[in-house]
Amino acid sequence: MTISDPTITSAAPPPRNWWQRNWKWVIPTGCLTILVLFAVLIAAIAGIAFTALKSTDVYREAVARAEAHPAVREALGEPVRTGWYLTGNIDTSGPSGHADISIPLKGSQRNGTLYAVASKSAGRWTYDTLEVEVEGQDGRIDLLTEADSP
Repeated sequence: MTISDPTITSAAPPPRNWWQRNWKWVIPTGCLTILVLFAVLIAAIAGIAFTALKSTDVYREAVARAEAHPAVREALGEPVRTGWYLTGNIDTSGPSGHADISIPLKGSQRNGTLYAVASKSAGRWTYDTLEVEVEGQDGRIDLLTEADSP
């Protein structure tokens, strides 16, 4: 027969709460979620900026001239397409503005870069520079002087 002492109690540990049971996976998952949301935000901002730049008149006209130019088509190979990573800036204020952009071009044979520097006055863009640099070739294809030649 066992005698139980009323002063000795067998106290079970208190049950663990939700946080104590799950903190080891909640913290990494929460950090990863924050990083993913930050990356999505940065990608969205970049996408909006690239879309805004690509929708400008100066961009569309410069690309159209490069795609239609026979020397560019021959050097890069057809079809000539634009890359996604546009750099530079376009600053407009009403009917005036300035643009200085570089646009990656891709052809079936080579890649290149279209450089466009233009000024806008009275609602019309005038190009100071419109050239294509082809990878692996010296010099650039000047779209302004060669387009004016017969």
